[in-house]
Formats: sequence, C-alpha cells, structure tokens
Amino acid sequence: MKNDYIMIFVTCKDKIEAEKITETLVKERLIACGNIVNPVTSFFNWLGKLEKAEECLIVMKSRMDLFGQVAERLKSLHSYEVPEILALPIVEGSKAYFDWMSVVLKP
Repeated sequence: MKNDYIMIFVTCKDKIEAEKITETLVKERLIACGNIVNPVTSFFNWLGKLEKAEECLIVMKSRMDLFGQVAERLKSLHSYEVPEILALPIVEGSKAYFDWMSVVLKP
C-alpha cells in the first residue's frame, strides 16, 4: 500500500518538555500521535566533547507533506540549540491505522 506517512524521532531534555511538545503537536493536528520513551541514554559529540545524557524520545506519526510545519513548530517549542528532528518513511502499515491517521491529521 503506497502511503505518505512518516515517523519523526525527537529527543528532549525531560518528560515535561516531551509531553508539552507532543500535546501541542497533536492538538494542532500536525502529528496523529506521539509516544514518549523515558528514559533513553544518549551519547553524542557536542562542541568537540563526548557527552552522555539521559533524555526522552518522542516517536511521532505524521504525513510527509506536514514535515516542514512539524519541524518549524518543534524548533519553536524545543529547548535544544540543535534538536534532533529525523523523519523516516513508514513502509507498510494497517489500513485501519492509516485511515485513522487521515482523519486526525490536518487536511
């Protein structure tokens, strides 16, 4: 089944920020839903130094044509200077779930 749905991955500093972002994007119909995974341990290089942080991961479901709006809104809500905003295509899924997403997302 050909579709234009995506999963967007975003890490946040804590659960409070993750919940605020997720709730806002669902209310604005930019994402169909968001799942918060807490905690996740992240390792990354920042300003030439190896960092380790406990973060929250949000897994969001949306549509490719909404990605630009989602990314802009995330930047305005997020506390990080360079937030992780990554989108992957959803290759396959149940018709019922895609039908639900088409109803709850912005037209």
